[in-house]
Amino acid sequence: MSITIKDIAKYAGVSYSTVSKALRNSPLVKEPTKKKIIKIAEELGYQPNVVARSLVQKKSYTIGVVWPTVERVAPSVLITQINYLLESHSYTTLLSINKPESAIATFNRFQVDAILVFGENEEDFNPAKNYASSVPILYYGISKNTDYLTIDVNRRLAIKLAVQYLKKIGHEQIAYIGDMSSTDPLQKEKFIGYLEALNELSLAVKPEMIISTNGLELYDGYLAAKSLWHAGDDQVTALVCGSYDLTRGILRAAQEQKKRIPDDLSIISYDNIPQVENLDVRISKVGVPIDRIAKAITKTILNIIDGNDVQSSIILEPELKVMDSCAPLNK
Repeated sequence: MSITIKDIAKYAGVSYSTVSKALRNSPLVKEPTKKKIIKIAEELGYQPNVVARSLVQKKSYTIGVVWPTVERVAPSVLITQINYLLESHSYTTLLSINKPESAIATFNRFQVDAILVFGENEEDFNPAKNYASSVPILYYGISKNTDYLTIDVNRRLAIKLAVQYLKKIGHEQIAYIGDMSSTDPLQKEKFIGYLEALNELSLAVKPEMIISTNGLELYDGYLAAKSLWHAGDDQVTALVCGSYDLTRGILRAAQEQKKRIPDDLSIISYDNIPQVENLDVRISKVGVPIDRIAKAITKTILNIIDGNDVQSSIILEPELKVMDSCAPLNK
């Protein structure tokens, strides 16, 4: 015999509605009562009837996520935090690494409550295109030229903050390593920020100090760093990197080249995630803290589902956190 909410209410000595609210983590139930009810539910082996709940509340309590990659660390950290926050509101996330058009169609058939699209590739997802969807779509990417509700990060400003700081502590030979391929609008914004910063600071743009990786994996960063030092002939005293995984590769190459950080090279990495501080050298980082992005996305999704008014475009501003990988230039 399956355990029902009425059974839990009987054991707990509370009303049916109180149990229902407690299991939905409602703030209307006091914390001690909520913990008591949850404990009893677990002891009785209660399994919620998701189908029945969705019929009553007109919600499936699922969120579809169109996911760009399962390989890189920063996106994985972000989706883990989003999943944790949504789970605290009784939502389940469904991940798809299929092409967006196919994933959106599938999620509509599953009748999810909302769809979160990570817009890393313009070839896969055209934000100007109106994809057929009966449920709301939240787009995480560049806010320009799209009618979708968007969470955006000021990546251009993030890289500018990094270059400005390095110049402030005496560096003028500042290199950039990142993916400058034409299909990823997020990475292009970072490179534009680098070029704008050099121009604003009256620093020369040197092609040999700009290395495109055409990828964002560890090995891409490793090859790019080796190429940089060969082309730059050791002129570079500071480096800004476009992602955490690239930075890991750069550190491996630096170790092989016997380059000391920050004595021989100061580094600032994009991706404001805690993992950056766990590398062999605590790397200075720039960007919007990953927990702030996760909270903004989660809050917006829940507001969309509940029919609340939200801004059509939310742009999050970056922070620079200087750690052990930066030092003033010894002239």
